[in-house]
Amino acid sequence: MKLEDLRPTPGAVKSPKRVGRGYASGIGGHTSSRGHKGQKSRSGGKVRPGFEGGQMPLVRRIPKRGFTNFNSKVFNILNLSDLDRLFEANEEVTLKVLIERKIIKNVRSGVKVLGNGEITKPLIVKVNAISKSAKEKIENAGGKVEVI
Repeated sequence: MKLEDLRPTPGAVKSPKRVGRGYASGIGGHTSSRGHKGQKSRSGGKVRPGFEGGQMPLVRRIPKRGFTNFNSKVFNILNLSDLDRLFEANEEVTLKVLIERKIIKNVRSGVKVLGNGEITKPLIVKVNAISKSAKEKIENAGGKVEVI
């Protein structure tokens, strides 16, 4: 078998409709299966997405509520229990290390460490934000905290 011998299964490929080629094409002569008049019978006659024939569109009928604050910071959240499980003693916890180990996917506004869980080993933590309880627990375990 050669590449040039490959053919589709018989009956799998249909020839395209030859619109606008007279009555003998089997698709009507003067209207070419588009019907009579109206927007969709014209060349280039399409209806844009969301258009509802002049009726007030759904997007404009629904009430608008609230807003999105573009200045808000969205942190990746890490708990102390995660740090205790994922890192060895005296290891440095930075954004670069967290991304390399696929603990976080993207940087966003940075990483915030929360005090959920316990930490049993000293770590050097360099993150963007940290809660008071997390900072106390890390320092009590003999580690260091640096907010970058």
